Amino acid sequence: FFIFSKKEIRSSTDKLFNNSIFLIGEKCKILVSLGYPKNSIGCLMIPYYIAIQKTWSVQEVLDYIRKEVKNSDVIEIVYIVDEKGKLIDDVKIREFLLVDPNTKVYDLINGQFTEILNITDTEKEATKIFTMSNRISLPVIDDQNFLLGIVTIDDILWVLNENYREDFQKIGGMEALNQSYLNVPLYKLIKKRAGWLILLFIGEMLTTTVMQKFSSVIERAVVLALFIPLVVSSGGNSGSQAASLIIQAMALGEVKIKDWWIVMRREIICGFFLGSILGLTGFIRVIVWHKIHLFNYGSHWILVGFTVFLSLIGVVLWGTLSGSMLPFIIKKLRGDPASSSAPFVATLVDVVGLMIYFSISYFLLNGTLL
Repeated sequence: FFIFSKKEIRSSTDKLFNNSIFLIGEKCKILVSLGYPKNSIGCLMIPYYIAIQKTWSVQEVLDYIRKEVKNSDVIEIVYIVDEKGKLIDDVKIREFLLVDPNTKVYDLINGQFTEILNITDTEKEATKIFTMSNRISLPVIDDQNFLLGIVTIDDILWVLNENYREDFQKIGGMEALNQSYLNVPLYKLIKKRAGWLILLFIGEMLTTTVMQKFSSVIERAVVLALFIPLVVSSGGNSGSQAASLIIQAMALGEVKIKDWWIVMRREIICGFFLGSILGLTGFIRVIVWHKIHLFNYGSHWILVGFTVFLSLIGVVLWGTLSGSMLPFIIKKLRGDPASSSAPFVATLVDVVGLMIYFSISYFLLNGTLL
């Protein structure tokens, strides 16, 4: 029997990975089995890097690189470590090429490197650091500052692509497929989509309940039914816009849970003005259609126009508010903000939007059409 250390196992597996025998996803599975948490930097780390002593000369560094380094992916950055292997600094390879070969490494150290990853960092944290650092690789250290390996930009791009695909599918109102569309078995495709559709269908049943409650209003003023799709869809569209913007901002780290009040104030203002613009458009539409005799809205057509105007303000305001706040609520409950998908927001806005529309209609038209 042979007993291998974790480092030896990682080194062996990474040689296979670099020969394209395994995909990155398989690499992650193996490294998870070695003790690294899922979605941590340990699953992306490779043990190949150039580590040198600060007492070496530039010529010794270049000779070492020519003799020992076989993986071209790690040549861009040279890491300076002490006798115990603790990270001191990093220097780009071009710095060694532009100075006298007799120059000592410690003369090139500036101590200003700040872009490092801890072995316990998550993939999301690493993505943010890569975004701000403009580097193709970053060192990985432990809590004692020992250099363990590096993470390269190609692995981060793979993570971003997987997260993008998953979030995009969730926003569309379904579970993530986690594989190519054409490779997904048909039964699995149906299963992934059916759950959300059933949930959304049950939600839309509330819309029917609301319309049944206000059926007497519709019977007395049939003209109100003409504007239901217009009003409801406007609220759903504004809600989907707000949800998409906030989910993206959260994913990029631009907005955090503590910013909910700032976002709410901004969306209330946006919702009011967007609703006013759409409401004014709807009001003008009623006037023009009635005046040029394209449709007869009755003797109280002005009140019908004002009903559409005020309803669009209320519904769009509710849409932007609910669409922007749902990601915060789900995030607070430790869920995925992408789950507050556009269809889910649209369903919520449909139900409440109808209540707003019929309530305003009853208030303005009571005693005339109603």
